[in-house]
Amino acid sequence: MSAVFLNELGLCCALGRDADEVASRLFAADAPRGVASTEIVTLGRPLALGLVPGELPDLGALPVALHGRNNALGALALAPIRAAVDAAIARVGPDRVAIVLGTSTSGVGESEHAHQYRLAGGHWPAAFHYSQQEMGMPARFLAEQLGTRGPAHVISTACSSSAKALASGARLLRAGLADAVIAGGVDSICQFTIAGFSALGSVSEARCNPFSRHRNGINIGEGAALFLMTREPGAVRLAGWGESSDAHHMSAPEPEGHGPERAIREALQRAGLAPADIGYVNLHGTATPQNDAMEAAVLHRVFGAATPASSTKPLTGHTLGAAGAVEAGLCWLALARNPGHALPPHWWDGEADPALPAVDLVAPGRRAAAPLTHVLSQSFAFGGSNAALVLGAG
Repeated sequence: MSAVFLNELGLCCALGRDADEVASRLFAADAPRGVASTEIVTLGRPLALGLVPGELPDLGALPVALHGRNNALGALALAPIRAAVDAAIARVGPDRVAIVLGTSTSGVGESEHAHQYRLAGGHWPAAFHYSQQEMGMPARFLAEQLGTRGPAHVISTACSSSAKALASGARLLRAGLADAVIAGGVDSICQFTIAGFSALGSVSEARCNPFSRHRNGINIGEGAALFLMTREPGAVRLAGWGESSDAHHMSAPEPEGHGPERAIREALQRAGLAPADIGYVNLHGTATPQNDAMEAAVLHRVFGAATPASSTKPLTGHTLGAAGAVEAGLCWLALARNPGHALPPHWWDGEADPALPAVDLVAPGRRAAAPLTHVLSQSFAFGGSNAALVLGAG
């Protein structure tokens, strides 16, 4: 079957506004960047959040239905790769370009503001349209901006959404239904998600502390990652993917992690690799007691205790529907823009939980002995939706 390549990456998250800025801060060894304490979303309640820095693109000239922070994040991620995307559209034709994205919030933030406005003034604001909050909006926004006419849809399976979007994009290419795919994910911070995770007792007020005996919850983040996927050789290859579903519990992982393990082994099998071929694993690593316990057990069963691994969520926050693509983007940087062979670091307090199997967590500044050839990123979602991606050097 034909290979699928991730030819270009557009990325924004708490670490930076483009891929180069993110890479420089991802591999920094002196102190963790990204996530920071703020009251900008939760007035009167300082909270560690992963906000994208700086001003976002102004969408005011577009139709009201296309306004919103989620779409602005998508526009920010698209800008650095726009020329390459336009060239691909011109080369294969707009009917042969698909868009597959993951999200979990879409325009929920805009809906929150609009409802507050209506409660205060008795009418909806002029800058609000109900379609802003539709889950399919991010794909519609990109399709309208790019003028594509191929398949365009959004996957919303919570935290596995955009990892599954990459797998879906690869299937479109392999089935011959598209010649290029814009695949990835975008999610923006809103009060709804913070309130929801707070109600579950899963939010840490300080930078999250994955796999520590003191871990006590996640940091909510936002971001966007867009890949130009084609069958044309490039710097990074989507070598394999695996998906599974537990249907164990609405919010808690199945304790033994059988579903996540199936997804990981399926991704390895599709890539034609053994666990020993993986040079680095990007962990889901939410810093919640149940997720980290399950994930440590799965990692130990599949990879043993000697494969370097880290959770990058202390840097980006948990970007929810965008997490799979954002973290695949960090893996892409580790393969393609990493001349010093640095490994994405695991920032925590260093106090391992004795109840968890041993995991080789990457200390800041650690480097691989040789250039990475294959890495794996794993995403596990509410409802037991699991996805794993294997990326390889092209």
